[in-house]
Amino acid sequence: MTLPALADRAIVLHARAADWREAIKLAGDALVDSGCTTGEYTEAMIRMVDAHGPYIVIAPGLALAHARPGPEVRCDGLSIVTLAEPVEFGHAHNDPVRVVIGLAGAAADSHLAAVAELANAFNNPAVIPAIAEAGSRDEVRRLLGAGTGAEAPA
Repeated sequence: MTLPALADRAIVLHARAADWREAIKLAGDALVDSGCTTGEYTEAMIRMVDAHGPYIVIAPGLALAHARPGPEVRCDGLSIVTLAEPVEFGHAHNDPVRVVIGLAGAAADSHLAAVAELANAFNNPAVIPAIAEAGSRDEVRRLLGAGTGAEAPA
């Protein structure tokens, strides 16, 4: 399994979010814009944090927004949002967040495989601040080792 390709629409650089909900919404909107999910998936990602707390803040400065596979997921997808100003998610050790990854898996097995591959991409702690400061979408792709791919089908 390789990470889903990152279309230009799936990468948002130096965005502004007032709070963690807006940060997740930006990542969800990028998944919708790239054709991978519906808006209902974005709401499901927010509900996951409402229900379970800031467990999605998986490393210093990094949140991995996701929800369960379901009919809101059209295809496996990945989005990356870098924030101009960090946002607090309420995590005791890994706040504030500057990079939000949106992850959508069409099936449980692909979802888990993508999470494992993302974990490998972030084994080097220097990757998170490098992505946060990236000046181009191609730089983000290079740092993640993700392809450009074609736009996902609508």
